[in-house]
Amino acid sequence: MHTNIDEIAADTFRFSTFIPDVGPTGMTFNQFLIRDDEPLLFHTGHRQLFPLVSEAIATVMPLNQLRWLAFGHVEADECGAMNQFLAAAPDAQVAHGALGCMVSLNDMADRPPVPLEDGQMLELGAHRVQHIDTPHVPHGWEARLLFDETTGTLFCGDLLTQLGDVAPMVDGDVLDAAALAEDIFGATCLTPSTAPTIRRLAGMDATTLATMHGSAFDGDTSSTLMALADSYDERLLAAA
Repeated sequence: MHTNIDEIAADTFRFSTFIPDVGPTGMTFNQFLIRDDEPLLFHTGHRQLFPLVSEAIATVMPLNQLRWLAFGHVEADECGAMNQFLAAAPDAQVAHGALGCMVSLNDMADRPPVPLEDGQMLELGAHRVQHIDTPHVPHGWEARLLFDETTGTLFCGDLLTQLGDVAPMVDGDVLDAAALAEDIFGATCLTPSTAPTIRRLAGMDATTLATMHGSAFDGDTSSTLMALADSYDERLLAAA
């Protein structure tokens, strides 16, 4: 395997590893680095991917200068290498929602995590990053996302998941590909709050959607998220 590196916004890097035996056509697993005075890594990747991902990050900045580790929810592909990164970066801390810290990370992280309230900002230097609680969206009680106000990048985790070894960034329709992945995996929680939460994200008018699996998206992000919300309303109605 190989980890590809692409700059998808100013000082915002996508590290992507294609794993061919996930699903029918394989899937990319992406991490994102904001390089700044206090660098932030969103997603650590699996523990087994740490050698590849850490080597890739080291080509962009010294690994030991990482300050923040963040991720959407507690799952192996999101935070499996958390403690390996904490060991490699002595000043790094995990920053997560207060609920996630309470129920999991206070116990799992080798250094105490920093609990964030909904809407709280992390000041990285040039970049201001907002923490957004999104319970059960896409899944997990403690789910959350990050929005970089400086570049307009929404780190949207498993939302808009796409299969296959795809381009780093696209501006065309990704909804059909996301619908196919949802049909195959059924990964997203279907609750009355699913679509409203996604519509809240659409209202942020992001310029780029940094997806964990698949291409980043820099087309009409608001319309795309609104359409995604509508699709989950339809799925919830069908399930009912």
